[in-house]
This record gives sequence, C-alpha cells and structure tokens, in this order.
Amino acid sequence: MPVITGMVSVGQEGGGMSEGTGQRGQEREHAYERELERERESEREFEHVRVAVIGSGFGGLGAAVRLRREGITDFVLLERGDSVGGTWRDNTYPGCACDIPSHLYSFSFAPNPEWPRTFSGQPYIRAYLEHVADTFGLRPHLRLGREVRRMRWDGEALHWIVETSHGTLTADVVVSASGALSDPRMPEIPGLDAFPGKVFHSARWDHGYDLRGKRVAVVGTGASAIQIVPAVQPEVARLTLFQRTPAWVMPRTDRAISRAERALHRALPFTGTLRRQLLWGIREAQVQAFTKHPDLLGVVENLAKANMALAIKDPALRAKLTPPYRIGCKRILLSSNYYPALARPNVDVIASGLAEVDGSTLVAADGTRTEADAIILGTGFHVTDMPIAERVVGADGITLAEAWKDGMQSLRGASAAGFPNWMTIVGPNTGLGNSSMVLMIESQLNYMADYLKKLDGLGGRAGGVALAARPAAVRAWNDRVQQRMLRTVWNTGGCTSWYTDASGRNTTLWPGTTTEFRRATRQVNLAEYEVIRAAGGGGGDGGDALSVPAQRTRTEVVR
Repeated sequence: MPVITGMVSVGQEGGGMSEGTGQRGQEREHAYERELERERESEREFEHVRVAVIGSGFGGLGAAVRLRREGITDFVLLERGDSVGGTWRDNTYPGCACDIPSHLYSFSFAPNPEWPRTFSGQPYIRAYLEHVADTFGLRPHLRLGREVRRMRWDGEALHWIVETSHGTLTADVVVSASGALSDPRMPEIPGLDAFPGKVFHSARWDHGYDLRGKRVAVVGTGASAIQIVPAVQPEVARLTLFQRTPAWVMPRTDRAISRAERALHRALPFTGTLRRQLLWGIREAQVQAFTKHPDLLGVVENLAKANMALAIKDPALRAKLTPPYRIGCKRILLSSNYYPALARPNVDVIASGLAEVDGSTLVAADGTRTEADAIILGTGFHVTDMPIAERVVGADGITLAEAWKDGMQSLRGASAAGFPNWMTIVGPNTGLGNSSMVLMIESQLNYMADYLKKLDGLGGRAGGVALAARPAAVRAWNDRVQQRMLRTVWNTGGCTSWYTDASGRNTTLWPGTTTEFRRATRQVNLAEYEVIRAAGGGGGDGGDALSVPAQRTRTEVVR
C-alpha cells in the first residue's frame, strides 16, 4: 500500500467511557475503517507505470527513445512545461545558441543532416527535440504541465509514489532527467526587490519588454551573458556589465552549412557520421590537458589573449577582462562578437559584482554607481543544489537533498544510496568541460537499459523487486572520482566556479574522457547493489548481490 502522509485522529473525548461515549467510539472506529477503505480504493485507482521519466530535454527524450527501443512502452514522460525541450525551451534570450558543434550536439541515433549552421541557435535545437519526440512516437507518453511535487519510495509495495500538479501515479522505476540547468539561481542582492525598473533572469526572458533606448545592466559574465551582450548592445542606450570574474573567451568559428553539405549528408548519411566522429575525436584528444596536464593549457591561454587584443585596444579594458586564473578552470566561452561589443562607446564594464540596489541606482562592490532602467540576471542555475532533490524521499524517509547535504554523490552518476529504483540522467560528476553532454547522456542510457534488464532478470517486470545502490559502492566510486579530480585544471586552476559546491568539492564534472565513462556505464554490476524483494515475493536469483526483504513502512491516512 502506498504511504500517504498525515493521520486521522481517533483519540477519546474526555476522561470517562460511558455507554454513549463507547458507542461514539465505535462509530468513530467504523468511520476510521471506512476512511481506510476509501484510501485503499483511491490508491488502487492510481495510474501505475513501469517507468516514470522526469523532464523532456535531451536526457528525458533520450530515455524515452531508449525505453521504446528496449520494448518498454509502459512509461510516462512527466514535463512541467507546456512543450518538450528542457533548457532549450526555457532559454529564449537574444543570441541563444550552443557552444558545441551541432553535429556533435545531437543524438547518434537521430542524426540531423539539416543543421543550418556549425553552431546552431536555440530555435533550431528546440525544433530538433520536437522532431525527436515526433519521429520516435513519444507524444502518447508525454504528460505536459505535470510538475513533479514529491516522489516518495514505498518500501512495502516497492514502487515510487509520484505526486504531480495534476494527480498522483506510481512507478516501479523513476528516471530523473530534470537537468542541471533547469532552475535559475536568483542572487540575493539588497534592494533588488524594490528596483523600479524591469528585472528578469536570462532563462526567463521577458519578450514583452522593449530594451530599445533603455539603460540596461547585465549581471554576470557566463555563457548566457556573453551571448546576450552583443545581441542587445546595438539597440540599448547604455549597457553596463557587472563582471565579478572575467571569463576566458575564444573565437567561435561559426558559419552557415552550405546546401551542398546538407545534401551530401542527406544522400550519404555516413558522411554526417564521419563529421560527428571527427568533432568528437578532436575534443577527446583535448581531455588530457584539462584532467592531467593543466600546464599545457598555457598555449591556449596565449591564443585567448591574442583574441582579446584584436578587439580590445584599450589597455585598461584589457586588464579588466583578463582572468587571473588558468584557462579551463571555468568553462572556456566561445564568442566572436563579445569583445567587439564591449569595446563599443555605449558599453561600460564594471570589474566588480553588483552589491546593492538603491532605487534605480545600482551599486557595485567597489562602490561604482550607475543608473539603470532594466536588470538582466545572467547568474546561472542551481547545479550542485538541484531543487528537485528536495522533492525526493527515499527508503529511510529523508530527502535526496538531506542525503546530499555534504555534497552530491551517486554510483556511476546514476544511483544514489538510499533511493532504490531511482536513477539520474546527468547526475553528479557527469558534466563535461569541453565536449557534448549528449555523449554522456547516451552512456547513461546504456546503464539505464541494463539496469532494467537486470531488474527483469530478477523477476522485477511484475514489480516486487528493487535494486538499491550499496553505500560502500557509492563511496568507493566517488572517492575514485574525487581522487582523479585533484590533478584537473578545475581544482588546480585557481578559480571558484559553479562546478564546485559549498564545500569546494567538484561534484559536477567528469574527470576523464567520454570513452572512459562509456566503458564505466556499459552495464550494471549487481555486486554494487542490494536486491530488495517484497515480503513473500519470489523472483530470480540475486546473483552476486545480497537479497534482502523489503522494509515494511508505516501506512498513515490523510483526510
């Protein structure tokens, strides 16, 4: 029976027990029994699925395609938005594009010969994801406008109770693909709430607000900001950039893909595959410099300085824009128009973060004051403290956020200790600093597919069996990852980045090649999991894993 929080009070009234009060007590007891039965009936009406996938970006859609390819059609794709696309649906700011070449930033099983540019913009990426949803028949599985509010593991029934904004369902397995770039981080700046002008985050762009002729402040110098600045600079009266830390910027060699190239890829698909493999190989060869030999990045640093000098002639501005840390410690940004935009006469660069807002006056940490009509926040996302973790309640009754209070940890980026039959796509330490996340996602899809096969082999297709990552296996995996992280540029480069959590641990990136990660996630090692069976349940052999009875949980009833 699913666990439902809350309890109906059935306590006695008063101190004595007369015949009347005894009868009332029996009536209350009968009412309580009827309430229990109604709850049981309600629980039986819950939609139950084999797999519930959370999110419909690259990770969620990829998981859905893989499930269908594995012959699993009993699944739903829960999406809080009104369409698929994830971060590529939400981020619609001017100039929004990907800094990974399009032929690499797409699924290997869904090549797109029609990419219009080598680095295609947001509308084309979103259209590609819509195309994937249509081509692979995912629409019937989609539940749009279904925000997941809570997920609770039922240790008696061995399934997840998933509460959404439009009802509750249960699932044998939950695959969380909500993504790391889904919840904007809003800065806590004194006075910001009282700013009389317009304020919005880059991921929540207000297209109804006209920036033309306005005094606009951009806060932040990350990947979004360096695309926004050159896109809006020509139309605003004044643009002020609040730069807490400068970024290393390399030119983006973007160009239109010719009709002849597209026709070639359509007629001879292997040419598109070769193009993808070449792009992958180049980036794979760069990994050693990031993970083992950061000193080699000095050559790249000199190229970045030369790139800056071509556009920024003012020595004082160049000094402001030159980072004090090793290139690669923060993500290397790609843009060919960012520096030229900063050199324009209507742009001011304040080499300090925004510290306070006093009416329409913005006060930087260094005391610089400027007036603004609008503030655009390019302040990033909740990455190492993903809000969805607060909504997941595991076998021990604690949330994933509580389990991760000292830092995110999971087995092979997928399974967290204490959360049976729950997997992440783009989980801890699966991010990349120089290549396509789609490569990592596809590796995790391999792991997910083998996980479900292992469950089936244990008798889990009909429910009643779960796999729970052993805490010792999770610790061992993460100890190895963190040990490898010590040599990387992300740990030794002298910067503070969104890759690291509050304790300074890099719980975001993978300290190796995509080939290594693919090998590590090719199949599930049952020795790293406990097999949990429902009391009295049968099933297959647990192999090397320990087979233990399901933990009984207290069932409470809510009015």
